[in-house]
Amino acid sequence: MTNLEHADALTPGKGHPSPPPAAPGKLYAKREPVYPKAVDGPFRRFKWLVMAVTLGVYYVTPWLRWDRGPYAPDQAVLVDLANRRFYMFGIEIWPHEFYFVAGLLIMAGIGLFVITSAVGRAWCGYSCPQTVWTDLFQHVDRLVDGDRNAQARLAKAPWGPKKLAKRGLKYAIYLFIAFWTGGAWIMYFADAPTLVREFWSGEAAPVAYGTVAVLTATTFLLGGFMREQVCIYMCPWPRIQTAMLDEKSLIVTYKDWRGEQRGSLKKAEKNPDLYGDCIDCNQCVNVCPTGYDIRNGPDVACITCGLCIDACDKVMKGIGRPRGLIDYATLEGCEIEKKGGETHSLVKAIFHPRTLVYLGIWGGIGLGLLFALGNRARTDISVAQDRNPPFMLMSDGSVRNSYTVKLRNMEARPREMEIALSGLEGGAMWTGDMANEQAAATLTRTVPADSTLPLRVYVIAPRGTGGHEITMTVTALDEKGETDSSEARFDAPGD
Repeated sequence: MTNLEHADALTPGKGHPSPPPAAPGKLYAKREPVYPKAVDGPFRRFKWLVMAVTLGVYYVTPWLRWDRGPYAPDQAVLVDLANRRFYMFGIEIWPHEFYFVAGLLIMAGIGLFVITSAVGRAWCGYSCPQTVWTDLFQHVDRLVDGDRNAQARLAKAPWGPKKLAKRGLKYAIYLFIAFWTGGAWIMYFADAPTLVREFWSGEAAPVAYGTVAVLTATTFLLGGFMREQVCIYMCPWPRIQTAMLDEKSLIVTYKDWRGEQRGSLKKAEKNPDLYGDCIDCNQCVNVCPTGYDIRNGPDVACITCGLCIDACDKVMKGIGRPRGLIDYATLEGCEIEKKGGETHSLVKAIFHPRTLVYLGIWGGIGLGLLFALGNRARTDISVAQDRNPPFMLMSDGSVRNSYTVKLRNMEARPREMEIALSGLEGGAMWTGDMANEQAAATLTRTVPADSTLPLRVYVIAPRGTGGHEITMTVTALDEKGETDSSEARFDAPGD
């Protein structure tokens, strides 16, 4: 079977699936434990780097500080649900600016398209949280139980003091990691030092304890026990990715035309024309975190982490054969190489037209968000007319409407703002803390830092005034002079 034919195996049920077939009459196959063997090489070292960076960012970020002045929190990244704010270093997102968050989520989704189109399931192999925490827990296994063979022997051994001690220690480490994973998550939603103090003193909100308990349990189960089952059966992303992979996408590939027919090193040395480079050592299977045999072709069980490449290259070096029997390659390039042609460069393989289209869309959205962020005003006004009653007739025949006006100051300092009424001839306004004799065409108020000031505003117009569209404009009385306006309707008898 050629590599192009193996492409059909990207979906379950085709090619050679990694789990063993279920027994007749059963719907599910029993899980076969996976004990990945430790390996060293470029891809393993890259996984170490990604794991260190991603876990470091996750656990450390809530503790970073960012000075926003005396009127705003100093936590660098904070989702302040109580005050409906999202802070990320120098950026502050208000509820009416949620399109920035939506834009970032869209960019994240398209970013996955870019990665998948260019380098296959690299997200799954290196950066997915399930992969990162599973990798971390597998290192705990090696630390406590030993490498692959020692883990398998311990699993089959009868229960005794030694096994109980090892299992107790390992599960305690699992639980410690899972607990701090859940604890780090809640720190993104409140001031981290304060929350930690309240959490251990029993003063934190019940939702904090509940969230930590749920995330501790899910991390403990998914990372400690379910592992590759999440990737193979629970996660929808591998199925979605198949729509973005084609013969031009880089994936981890076993070059069957070079490796087959398999045979031991002794057999290959005796009959070099009969046997290929694969000596059937199974090292590629032994190091795989999902226990999959890449020689069976692409499959959802392969997360393209590249550890099998490290293992195979080490074996090839040991027996004096060229590396790359298992390698990152495109199916198109494999067919060219099989026929003796010259394959495309790595840069050309990554930046093919579809990847560039995804990258262009991703970059366009990013530039649009940056432009909007750089040009947004820090002053805002909203006007909502009271509808019950729509208007009132005063004793002198004039007409009064009432409105709820909200002035928003998005600066980290108090600001004086002026509200001006236009579009209503002879109109004037006053607020609930004023006498109607003080009505004027403009009002001045001081809006506290980083907050919204609600006002009850009454607008009055002379007798005989018909329905009009009015405009209220707010102007910041500072060096910036930012303005914003909002329209509303002024109702009168006969409208």
